[in-house]
Amino acid sequence: MRMATMRTPEATFRALLDAACRLQNGDRDQVGKLAALYAEETDVRHPMAPLGDTPMLSREALRQHFAAARTAGLAGFRVEDVRVHHTADPEVVIGEFTYRGDGGWAVPGIIVFRIRDGLIVESRDYIDHLGLARATNTLDALCARLTGA
Repeated sequence: MRMATMRTPEATFRALLDAACRLQNGDRDQVGKLAALYAEETDVRHPMAPLGDTPMLSREALRQHFAAARTAGLAGFRVEDVRVHHTADPEVVIGEFTYRGDGGWAVPGIIVFRIRDGLIVESRDYIDHLGLARATNTLDALCARLTGA
């Protein structure tokens, strides 16, 4: 077993937040590091995504997702207010956090993870997508896509 797979579920969640923050601040090397936190076969969903949930079912799908991440409008991106809630199932943790950036914007999020052998095998990501669209000045574009305009 690789050393990277020896992380606890909480350590994996914290590594995910750290790498996501670094990626949003322009460190493109984080794409592979983020993808490596997931199992080869995984089930990642965003149930509250305004345009509908498109499950990502593989590490490669996650790699493509992270590679497409943009940094525009996210100056000073950081993660704060991190809380980790442990459950009766040792594989399941709930991560609570707030994305923040320059300009005073804040976007809350909660992710429910199933992490096995240090790798994310399942997650449900509940992010304030509308707040993120406001923070990144993409709300008008999102509204246009929602209304078909």
